[in-house]
Amino acid sequence: MTYPWERPPALLVLEDGTVFRGRAFVGHGRALGEVVFNTGMTGYQEVLTDPSYKGQIVTMTYTQVGNYGINSEDMESNDVQVEAFIIKEYQDYPSNWRSEKSLADFLADAGKIGIEGVDTRALTRHIRLAGAMKGVIATDTDDIDELLEQVRAFPGLIGIDMVRRVTCSEPYLWLGGKPRKRYEWDSSFDGYRIAAFDFGVKYNILRNLERRGCQILVFPASTEADEILSYNPDGIFLSNGPGDPAAVTYAINTVRELLGKKPMFGICLGHQLIALALGGSTYKLKFGHRGINQPVKDLSTGKIEITSQNHGFCVDLNSLDTSAVKLTHLNLNDETLEGLEHKDIPVFSVQYHPEAAPGPHDASYLFDRFIALIDKCSRRTR
Repeated sequence: MTYPWERPPALLVLEDGTVFRGRAFVGHGRALGEVVFNTGMTGYQEVLTDPSYKGQIVTMTYTQVGNYGINSEDMESNDVQVEAFIIKEYQDYPSNWRSEKSLADFLADAGKIGIEGVDTRALTRHIRLAGAMKGVIATDTDDIDELLEQVRAFPGLIGIDMVRRVTCSEPYLWLGGKPRKRYEWDSSFDGYRIAAFDFGVKYNILRNLERRGCQILVFPASTEADEILSYNPDGIFLSNGPGDPAAVTYAINTVRELLGKKPMFGICLGHQLIALALGGSTYKLKFGHRGINQPVKDLSTGKIEITSQNHGFCVDLNSLDTSAVKLTHLNLNDETLEGLEHKDIPVFSVQYHPEAAPGPHDASYLFDRFIALIDKCSRRTR
């Protein structure tokens, strides 16, 4: 352990020239990324391991972070995905019966920088007013001009395919709550078979599908439609993932080929890819939606769900052909599109995260809706 005043100084320099000073509680060197904020009061481990954060430096708006440590059960991927972590105050003594290591040890094992002592509320306000922007964290220099030049040369995320950096390299079977190195279905299993595209899938999505009696084969993002169909799945799932959806052109083409072939459900990036495959367009939000308290209205029932979200891009609801596509959910903060379904093809999607992790479980019914859609289509073809 080191006392806060013993920790080395660190700088956060944003592309607009704004500078925040703090201290490094773990790591050394530099980290580049898009600086974004998350409003969750808990769930920092799930945030750190969510592949949708690839390429981003995350700050938490809650002031004390690290209180309950890290455990092996709350991982949302096999590694830390964020580029670096910014907090107000690091808690060096985790207290929780599930804790296996400290946050600092967790980040150190992953080779990531974590800084504290930053006024994270001021940083969040700045991002809200000016928009999410590129930034660099440095512990090895106090030369602001050099860092500003470096961050302005960084290309950012627009037009960049980030999915290739997080997708699996080969197919695997999700079984018993873990990935298994198998390329085929378990013949002894009697439930629905789901082919899941890994654009940066969170493990809790797979846990939710398995909990509902499914077995899941997870495929790399670049897998072509013919290969997916050769496995004859009962349903197709499109996962969350990082970056600009319009840059993942190969996946858009594959989704377009698969539409109508099998029941399909998409979450987050998967939702955006479905919209693009249906002829819609996407755009970058000013500062995105990242947290566990986003209100969403189900337009068919009028009910309000409090949802977990993590996205910086959004589907333009005016770009969709509403004679064929039904808009199903809206964000009540800014009235952006949060869900859609096709009127004739068995496909639906949502922008938010019904699997939570972290967050409320208001939207977990959507997994049941997917199973019901598969059941309906399978009975129709018998």
